[in-house]
Parts: sequence; C-alpha cells; structure tokens
Amino acid sequence: MSLDHTLSEEHEELRRTVEEFAHDVVAPKIGGFYERHEFPYEIVREMGRMGLFGLPFPEEYGGMGGDYLALCVALEELARVDSSVAITLEAGISLGAMPVFRFGTEEQKREWLPRLCAGEMLGAFGLTEPGAGSDAGGTRTTAVRDGDEWVVNGTKCFITNSGTDITGLVTVTAVTGRSESGKPLISSIIVPSGTPGFTVAPQYSKVGWNASDTRELSFADVRVPAANLLGEEGRGYAQFLRILDEGRIAIAALATGLAQGCVDQSVAYARERHAFGRAIGENQAIQFKIADMETRAHMARVGWRDAASRLVKGAPFKKEAAMAKLYSSTVAVDNARDATQIHGGYGFMNEFPVARMWRDSKILEIGEGTSEVQRMLIARELGLTG
Repeated sequence: MSLDHTLSEEHEELRRTVEEFAHDVVAPKIGGFYERHEFPYEIVREMGRMGLFGLPFPEEYGGMGGDYLALCVALEELARVDSSVAITLEAGISLGAMPVFRFGTEEQKREWLPRLCAGEMLGAFGLTEPGAGSDAGGTRTTAVRDGDEWVVNGTKCFITNSGTDITGLVTVTAVTGRSESGKPLISSIIVPSGTPGFTVAPQYSKVGWNASDTRELSFADVRVPAANLLGEEGRGYAQFLRILDEGRIAIAALATGLAQGCVDQSVAYARERHAFGRAIGENQAIQFKIADMETRAHMARVGWRDAASRLVKGAPFKKEAAMAKLYSSTVAVDNARDATQIHGGYGFMNEFPVARMWRDSKILEIGEGTSEVQRMLIARELGLTG
C-alpha cells in the first residue's frame, strides 16, 4: 500500500477553510467559553452551517458526501486552536451520528441523520459506566423487552455531548439477554432526549475540555419503542468495537492538531520573547526542543493519515488506528509539557493557549481507549494473546 498521504486538492481546500475558521472565529472567542465552562453554541452553529457535522455522510442523508479522511483533516485544524470545539465535532460525528449511519435502519437514518449532519442536533454514545470503563463488556445497564417497548435501567458516565440544549439522542449499550453459556448479550438502543426517566446530571468539573459538554446519565424505567433498537439485538458489543476503531483515528487526528498547535504557539513565543538581550528562539536549547516537537507532530500526522487511508480504502486498519491513537496522544502530552516549559511562567497562565492545551492533552491518553488498551490491541493484532 502506498505511503503517499499527500492531501488531494479537495481535502487541502477543506483544510484551508477549517484553518481559517479556527483562527478567525474560534481563537478569538474560545478562551472566554473555556474559563466560564460554557458550551459554545454560536461556534457549533457556524460549524453546522459550514457542513462540518455532515462531512463523512452521503448527501442523501444531508451530509457533504465526503469521507473519514475529511473529518480527520477538519479535526486536526480545529484542535490546533482548541480541543473543546474539536471534541464536540468528533463526538458528534464518530459517536453520535456514525452508529446510526453504520447500523441504523433506513427509517432511523432518515429520521435522525439530516438534523445531525446539519449540526442542528447532537447525538451521544452511552457506553462507559462507573464500574465498566475499559471493561465495556462488564456493562450493567439493562434493557428488558416489554411488548412493543424496551425498558432501560442503569447509569452511564463521562458521556460527551449528552446534555446540551441541542442534544437529541443518546445511543445506549445495554444487556438485553444472556447466551446459552450465560454471557451477557449487549445491544444498542436509541434513547431520545427528554424521554421520561432519562436524567442528565449537571456538568462535571473537569481538568480540561472545559468548553465541551460531559455528563453522567441515569435511566430509571425509561421506555422507548422496540423500533429504537440499533442494529441486531445482541450485536451491540461488536458495533461499538467498530465505532471505537474508527473513532481512534479521529482522536489521533485531534491529538496531532493539539501537538501542532503547541509548535505554532512555541515558535511565535520564541520569536517574540526576549531575554538576556535576544529572542529566546536564538538559543539552541529552545530550537532543539521545538525541533523535537515538530518532528513528533509530523510523525503523528503520518500515523493517523495512514490509518484513515486504510479505512477509506476498505483495508484492515484496527492495528494502525490503535498505533496512531497511542502515539499521537503521547505526543500531545509531550508537546504540551514542552510548550508550557518554553513559555515559562506565562505557560502557567490560563490566558495563554498553551495552558489550555496542557490541560486538554491528558484526556487523550484516556478517552476512547486508554494507552494501555491500545497496547493490548496492537499486541493481539501481532498474534500475542493471554
């Protein structure tokens, strides 16, 4: 397979458009939203008008007719400026709309996708539970069939985009039965926002991603139509594994954007900041640190573009997605730390973007599969078990 991951003319045009939007619209405003822990509705609406929420979906469902590579290109450019905005787009597509597109019936697609693609509505993916993080197979939320309805009971935590004013649905994984061997059968069920018994907790107090929405959800005898089953009953576990495999590429692109943003900010600061009679960028120690940061960001980009290209071409991509996510998240943390060091005391001040990037970087080693889980997946793909 060719390793030429140069962007096509169409993808490059998209990259430039999102880059301009990130710098002209997001950068001047996002700091205030971040400090107030406030969801940036006006920015999200503009992203919807641009068609960003519909990037990888067919035009017949209100999408832009692009591909997963296009989504990742947009995510990297957004994350160069701010990760809260980037994760809102990533989760809205990869976790909110993609399960409906991948596994939904034609009726479900036509009901939900047009508004999701337009950014008029956000979807969320209710997977993680207080007692079942990386062990998603330990799901305790249940859904029992009662006539023409499912009755859902349980709790989900750390769910992105689940409590905004425009959240329209949460796809919930729940145990719907047992196999002959007693193994839980997990299914995916669409729960519309506002359904009686569906409670959304207040926002978490987070270290980072403070302009994004993250909540705990509880379900107490929540009744939804039987037709809200997403895909086949008992196939929910396999479905979310596919969704997470794809999502890891998107998170890798986001992490790469943060890493590159740290380079951007450090280069600018090293040129402007003077100490001992000259710009600190003239000092070889600073030059070498930034050179290492740029190298890491570049190699992370090569990784996610390789994984995305494989996905788009229909080639196996599980291992490459795990490697891209593992490496790029590590790079994001390393570059954020180094950028903060280059900025000195100012890097500890929240009005400087690198302080936000430092706070935002750590979750990238945890969300959508921890670094330890990625290493497990890579080892398994190499034939190592146990």
